[in-house]
Amino acid sequence: MTSAEDKEKIDKIALHIEEIIKLMGEDPSREGLVKTPMRSAKALYHLTSGYRASSDDVVGEALFTHEGSQIVTVKDIEFYSMCEHHILPFFGKVTIGYIPDGKIVGLSKVARLVDLFARRLQVQERLTSQLCSEVARIVGAKGVIVVCNAQHLCMKMRGVEKQDSSTTTIDYVGAFADDPALRSEFLKMIGF
Repeated sequence: MTSAEDKEKIDKIALHIEEIIKLMGEDPSREGLVKTPMRSAKALYHLTSGYRASSDDVVGEALFTHEGSQIVTVKDIEFYSMCEHHILPFFGKVTIGYIPDGKIVGLSKVARLVDLFARRLQVQERLTSQLCSEVARIVGAKGVIVVCNAQHLCMKMRGVEKQDSSTTTIDYVGAFADDPALRSEFLKMIGF
């Protein structure tokens, strides 16, 4: 459900998009474009919904006491984000591993954290780092490692136009930073 405040913001974004369409040389009253400003505004508002929530809201009470797991891994969480440099999409998959220290988090909450940080104007490097530090903070894990692989439309449809390029970023803290063998074990386990 969209609040009155959200609707007001979406309406304002739609007005700006209509102006952008005019500046590009198109007629926003043309049949195919009449509803485009509002559709685009709603899409942008959804794609940046990560600004309107917090990690604590997302996780809620889904922290549970657990002893014994060596590494918990949630693999291949797909995400869609918007490059802050060109406001073009980038998308891919994130794999997150952590070593519990008496607490685990609901698995769906890990995926929701990915969406929270991906649904902002972003760079992949920051996305990877934010996920690593937030999982560590929320779970109080002994170690966290995040691997993110993505394709960037700013690389594919403009500029260098390299269609087969992808970017991988890795961040880790705690036991994964202290122990290269543990890091290697994790990377091997996920086929990296």
